Amino acid sequence: MNLLLKEYLISGDVSEAEHCLRDLEVPHFHHELVYEAIVMVLESNGDTASHMMMKLLQSFWKTGLITVDQMNRGFQRVYDELHEICLDVPHAHPIMEAFVDLCYQESVITKQLRDACPFRLVLY
Repeated sequence: MNLLLKEYLISGDVSEAEHCLRDLEVPHFHHELVYEAIVMVLESNGDTASHMMMKLLQSFWKTGLITVDQMNRGFQRVYDELHEICLDVPHAHPIMEAFVDLCYQESVITKQLRDACPFRLVLY
């Protein structure tokens, strides 16, 4: 799945990414694609990867390739591991919040999933 996502970021070809995901024949494992896509966004520099991954998830969502359960599981896995991800990517939390807001605005995720995103606690 990671290779599929890297290829998509290079080519921008949503239909090819969809074809590759269908060929894998693992719909019960699509949450892994969601998880990997979000982690790539967190590790990337700039908004390009964020917008591209949102468009890919949006397309998969609209075509029914990724179900609401698989989408929720993928996002929830990132939420659960965000503290550990922040060790490698210090600015992961604000990037995650921006990506979650973008996905919500573009109807990729539900309000309930958006509201479940952990917020960074600022300690003074």
